[in-house]
Amino acid sequence: MGHPRFAMVAGEASGDLLASLVLDAMRVRWPQHTAQGIGGPQMQARGFESWWPVEKLSVSGYAEVLRSLRELLGIRKELRERLLRERPDAFIGVDAPDFNLALEGDLRRAGVKTVHFVCPSIWAWRMNRVKTLKRNCDHVLCIFPFEPELLERHGVPATYVGHPLASVIPMEPDQAAARRKVGVPEQGEVIALLPGSRASEIEALAPRFLAAAAELQKTRPSAWFVIPAVPHLQARISALARAGRAPRHLVIVTGQSHAVLAACDVALVASGTATLEAALFKRPMVIAYRTHWLTYALMKPRQLQPWVGLPNILCQDFVVPELLQSNAKPDKLAGALAAWLDSPERMRAVQEKFRDVHVRLRRDTATLAIDAIEKVLAS
Repeated sequence: MGHPRFAMVAGEASGDLLASLVLDAMRVRWPQHTAQGIGGPQMQARGFESWWPVEKLSVSGYAEVLRSLRELLGIRKELRERLLRERPDAFIGVDAPDFNLALEGDLRRAGVKTVHFVCPSIWAWRMNRVKTLKRNCDHVLCIFPFEPELLERHGVPATYVGHPLASVIPMEPDQAAARRKVGVPEQGEVIALLPGSRASEIEALAPRFLAAAAELQKTRPSAWFVIPAVPHLQARISALARAGRAPRHLVIVTGQSHAVLAACDVALVASGTATLEAALFKRPMVIAYRTHWLTYALMKPRQLQPWVGLPNILCQDFVVPELLQSNAKPDKLAGALAAWLDSPERMRAVQEKFRDVHVRLRRDTATLAIDAIEKVLAS
């Protein structure tokens, strides 16, 4: 197949990165391929044609999704109709399971091959989703090593492709160069603040993160704080910093989350993919999250493991603190960050654990993913 036509949907910044790596490998395997659907700037930089802005899909939480539900359903209906008319050779849904899985089911029943990239967190909550995967997906590409066995036990074909971030992120980050890049002093303490990549997360967490930084600044007057802002949310973060409590030494940069994590000593991170990125940069962290009370009340009973953060799930232990909901208070967040900075031995121990995680996750993800996609096309 020299000119395969792919449809793809990636729902947020992390999905945009995953999909861009697949697109790079597609260009090598099938130089004349085409790819269309919904994707972000990294995908578009590789020739992907996005029919809607990726921000339309970047919504989290039950309560938050309800507010955007009509628009999301309208986009999915229009996209489904277009794809059923144009019939790509394969559809690759990149994460965004609430949006993608139903779409994949409709396409598969119409004879379109479907691949889902990133196994939903069935091992953490919503185990019932394994039935949905079996019904809707020809193949699942897994980024964690324990997932394929779990899926195949339930009759879902799956391939472990490693986590692409483990290949992108260096085993030994250059902290001094990163500090020069983001504009903070090469000497002294630097704390990264990553309040999330969605507007709802910024509203819920950024004021708390900034207030925690201000609290920490009281006892560490020479410390610097850096926020890597998603471009379309940078103005809002800056406004929140001006309007509320914020540290004196604050730098807000556009994007550059990897440079910020390489530059810092410790990080305060919203639960999600960024916690894994921080772990791969070997940075001790405090994981925090606060969502709408209804969202949390619905999710909490479905939680299958005691951990929320990916570093803790991968290590099967509370190697970093998790401060969620009412515990995500500025004074508690500041105290947990200070506890890391005051204990160099504890920091070194967790860095060794993160090095082991990095080794386990590092694979040639793009090639393994394309090999699996090629087998699906041939089946």
